[in-house]
Amino acid sequence: MAEYCGDDGGMPMGAKPRVAVIFGGRSGEHEVSLMSAAAVLGNIDRDRFEVVPVGITKEGRWLLTADPMRELAEGVLREGGTPVALLRGAGGGAVLCATGPKSLPATVGSTGEAAGRVDVVFPVLHGPLGEDGTVQGLLELAGVPYVGSGVLGSALGMDKVAQKGLFERHGIPGARWCALRRRDVERDAEAAAAAESLGYPCFVKPANLGSSVGITKAHDRAGLVAGLRLAARYDRKILVEEGIDGRELECSVLGNDDPRASVVGEILTAREFYDYEAKYLDPRSQAVIPADIPAEVSDRVRNLAVMAFKVLDAAGMARVDFFLERGSGRVLVNELNTIPGFTPISMYPMLWAASGVSFGELISRLIELAIERHADQARNEVSYSARRDVD
Repeated sequence: MAEYCGDDGGMPMGAKPRVAVIFGGRSGEHEVSLMSAAAVLGNIDRDRFEVVPVGITKEGRWLLTADPMRELAEGVLREGGTPVALLRGAGGGAVLCATGPKSLPATVGSTGEAAGRVDVVFPVLHGPLGEDGTVQGLLELAGVPYVGSGVLGSALGMDKVAQKGLFERHGIPGARWCALRRRDVERDAEAAAAAESLGYPCFVKPANLGSSVGITKAHDRAGLVAGLRLAARYDRKILVEEGIDGRELECSVLGNDDPRASVVGEILTAREFYDYEAKYLDPRSQAVIPADIPAEVSDRVRNLAVMAFKVLDAAGMARVDFFLERGSGRVLVNELNTIPGFTPISMYPMLWAASGVSFGELISRLIELAIERHADQARNEVSYSARRDVD
């Protein structure tokens, strides 16, 4: 039973919207989430928003931390914070409730009013149990606006197998692919590898993970078997894609029902492919913004990015990754990410900065889009009268 739950929800007149920035989480991308959250907390407009940092440990505990910026800088969430839960308030809206013997610290509500109130949630969570629709479902039940895609868009954005199937059905071009199950790999990895017919090199990925975690570039059968076993450690579904000899392009999307695309950027990786080390640890990897590509290719990429965003019913934000195939000039969609990285070297904010939207402005716009989408959902009727419909 919570000792303290603030008020019953709803923002007091004249108060700043209180934004809960949620980070960490139970996924292989926990550390990346901490880096993203540090950048979001460092750039959010404190004159417009009151900020409540909420960390989720690797064990799944939600905590209000005493010194979030220090912990984010150290890359460790400490267990000494106040355990909390997010619940729907009695009068609507959401409240943070202390779930242990501690009361909520005064820093949660600097005005002294409605200390538990949450007006908007900004989930800076990457990977399963954060980006895949699970947390989004919780936020829907809590009745609170939140940044990014809804349950469906988040789930489709996370599951690369389902995503690629939808893209194919809507005529969005991509590399050839096939899907395998962990059960098949564990039973006989050699037989599972023999079933593929995509040629070499090919890429092996967990279907539900990001930040290039668990990805292998296989050059032969032995490499494919090893890649399948590695991917099976992270997910029950495994994606195998043909290798594309191409340039890696990325485009950011911002909006709800009328999304727009940023300028296009190119990744020049310092390693064989853009894996976790190349993305976050190797300083030799470079981002070229805008990409040195013909105008018609840029337009093609931007149009496909918006199309992919709409096909998956995404909202708020997304980063769409592409290949520009050498020789043929084909533009191929690789994948869409519904909660892209927000680290200082992440492409999503850098592409918008090159498009004229600063980091701080981008965060404010995403919060506005969350409120806009929530207000649109509130228009849905939740009761039914046959007589009224007839009238």
